[in-house]
Amino acid sequence: HDLVDLVDAIPQGDVADFRNFMGAVIDGHAYANHMNAIEYARKQESAKVIAGGKGDDKVGWFIRPTVIETTDPDFKLLREELFGPILTVYPYADGKFDETLDLCDRTSPYGLTGAVFARDRQAIRKASEKLVNAAGNFYINDKPTGAVVGLQPFGGARASGTNDKAGSFLNLIRWVSPRVIKETYAPATDHRYPFMEDDHERGAL
Repeated sequence: HDLVDLVDAIPQGDVADFRNFMGAVIDGHAYANHMNAIEYARKQESAKVIAGGKGDDKVGWFIRPTVIETTDPDFKLLREELFGPILTVYPYADGKFDETLDLCDRTSPYGLTGAVFARDRQAIRKASEKLVNAAGNFYINDKPTGAVVGLQPFGGARASGTNDKAGSFLNLIRWVSPRVIKETYAPATDHRYPFMEDDHERGAL
């Protein structure tokens, strides 16, 4: 209920009014796609809309922030990116953390962004290691949006990219061949190391 109340309280409207946290979706096509996704969820026995689920296209294309809960780990809306204010959640049993990580790892061919929220450092480490190839940007206890250009590559892994999007030095590295040059201005005059001098003076071979 806390989640539902929080989502329902999100202010939405004209983004020129900074009191609004969310605005409209980009166009009528996007609006139709999002509303179709919500209607699809309503018709599935394995899913239910627990928050939001409403839209208004009279002035602009507004979709209320929506949360869909599913009991199907392979539910369609868990695998597809809608680019809209629709979140699909799959509650997992406490004793199935490892299985859930496997689920996250295999769910999508894409790997742009991921996040884990936990207090247990062992759980965080396990998730980070298990999902090493599942997200190019991996966040721990932070929102998985807003990658900083020039500091985070945000190109994504797998079908999302090669983790080296243009704008990052990691992209430049792909186009160069490293060469190292060493020059000394105080050339050695003896092949021996300093600690060997005493042995030489004693006539050691």
